[in-house]
Amino acid sequence: MNKVIVVCGPTASGKTALAVELAKIYGGEVISADSMQIYTDMDIASAKATPEEQQGIPHHLLGFLEPSESFSVADYVKLCDEAVRDILSRGKIPIICGGTGLYISSFVDNLTFDDSSQDYEFREEMRKFAEEHGNAALLEKLRSVDPETAETLHENNVGRIIRALEVYKTGGHTIAQAKAQSRAVPSPYDFVMLTIDFTNREMLRERINRRVDAMLERGLVEEARRCFEQKNRPTAAQAIGCKELYPYFRGERSLSECVEELKLRTRQYAKRQMTWFRRNSRIFHINFGESDEFSDIVDRATELIDREIPRK
Repeated sequence: MNKVIVVCGPTASGKTALAVELAKIYGGEVISADSMQIYTDMDIASAKATPEEQQGIPHHLLGFLEPSESFSVADYVKLCDEAVRDILSRGKIPIICGGTGLYISSFVDNLTFDDSSQDYEFREEMRKFAEEHGNAALLEKLRSVDPETAETLHENNVGRIIRALEVYKTGGHTIAQAKAQSRAVPSPYDFVMLTIDFTNREMLRERINRRVDAMLERGLVEEARRCFEQKNRPTAAQAIGCKELYPYFRGERSLSECVEELKLRTRQYAKRQMTWFRRNSRIFHINFGESDEFSDIVDRATELIDREIPRK
């Protein structure tokens, strides 16, 4: 059997809890697909599942990388494939769970990554361009040579915008073209993909607000301060949930103002996540309605999965 379950969705949607329940029902193990939960730091800011939330279910690709280390989508695809093969070899079901759409789509589509050379001088030039002219101008520069990739990126995702420009400069082709070529070999796995969706946006908004409040109770301010005080702030420090508190540490804004900013940024991120997953026609959408209990979501998910995977 080469079946793989994918549970994706916006932040605070309940996807981690759903993945754990499905692992218990189908005899599975969870593989994280979150670009910030890979780091050993930022447990609270990245909403990393606690041991209690994991309920004894093995979790993979959680907290294995030092914040100072670099990590690419290609790295994720490689490690995720190793984890999937390991889990399947032991007769278990891999359950990929997360909200980083680029990680999920790259693995599901079995993307191979080009070996375009790296041009650090060009990267620095583009960073200075963004500082002088703004992120929107940098994204527009990408749009002029690779509109397809530009359409998938937010203007604040400066690193990926620069990488896309770098690929075009050094390789003579766009990332979109490289992806199209890399899809020539289909994935060896058969995926059942689910996402938790909310037609009532106010419901998700309230879930996000409650999550932020809970993160604060767990010690988010202290965790963010430790990160802020590091000289070389790691990539993980830029996670939503951390950088919004920096103005408070600098004495520029009150804590309550920063918390409201954090809630706003988290809601905006959730909206972008839902847009990403709605573009994928292979994903089954499970709506979390106002009158629904979590058990209703589990029932709808298992109804779909039962068609493909037998229960343990």
